[in-house]
Amino acid sequence: MLAPPHPNPLLTDPGPLPALERLRGRTVVVKFGGHAMTHEHLLRSFAEDVVRLRSTGVRTVVVHGGGPQISAELDRLRVPARFLGGRRVTTPETLDVVRTVLVGTVQRELVRLIDQYGPYAVGLTGEDGRLLTAVRRYAEADGRLLDIGLVGDVAEVDTAAVEVLLERDRVPVVSPLGRGTDGQVYNVNADAAAGAIAAALGAEALVVLTDVPGLYADWPRRERVLHRLTAAELEAALPSLGGGMAPKMESCLHAVRAGVRAARVLDGRVPHAVLRALAGGPGGAGTTVLPD
Repeated sequence: MLAPPHPNPLLTDPGPLPALERLRGRTVVVKFGGHAMTHEHLLRSFAEDVVRLRSTGVRTVVVHGGGPQISAELDRLRVPARFLGGRRVTTPETLDVVRTVLVGTVQRELVRLIDQYGPYAVGLTGEDGRLLTAVRRYAEADGRLLDIGLVGDVAEVDTAAVEVLLERDRVPVVSPLGRGTDGQVYNVNADAAAGAIAAALGAEALVVLTDVPGLYADWPRRERVLHRLTAAELEAALPSLGGGMAPKMESCLHAVRAGVRAARVLDGRVPHAVLRALAGGPGGAGTTVLPD
């Protein structure tokens, strides 16, 4: 069994947590990515959080990213980068690297860490069982649409494969790839994929891990984090957001507008942030988005 890197009374017993009983039988979708994916102790604490949720009877789905690993592998292979409208163009060669890294490296490691506790995790991609149907995404600059290659937006979600795994007490670990109606595979933003899956499952909560304490009240100033806001308040704030926070908050907005009861953005650099937040403990409070 993995030992928690930071002792905490919530984590010393591998059994169910009473503080999570309110979530028993309900679905939580967690998007895992960013800084936490490149640090072994954070990977391990995240795997333990997932197992503890499962042991309490929480139907848990993990959707993972892989940006740092993909960039490192593209650099190692000296695959030339081309950008349009501030976005990397995904060529067929680039997509091959993306699929290899997401499925063969990141997903495999997450499944391995979770499965050190038992045969719990099952890896799949958005291609499997037509989980994610994607349409080509375009960048925009100066009022023009720019073709950025094999990048897709989620058009439809078929949760049948995920539901089967959840009914069998398994933890689906999903790589964000989608297939178009034309048969083409697309690289899908992991935040968007998590939000779409949470909405389609009617999840109790969407949890998005990132590299900051939450949504800042006055970006780019970092003095104050907004700990709670409504969907309408978030919608009004979206145009002012930049960088990687925009797709995360767009995902949260889509989820709560589609019926998810709450969406939370947490600091993935905090060990056991998911478990602490869902159990109501200190650390990793982040930002919570609620329906209007």
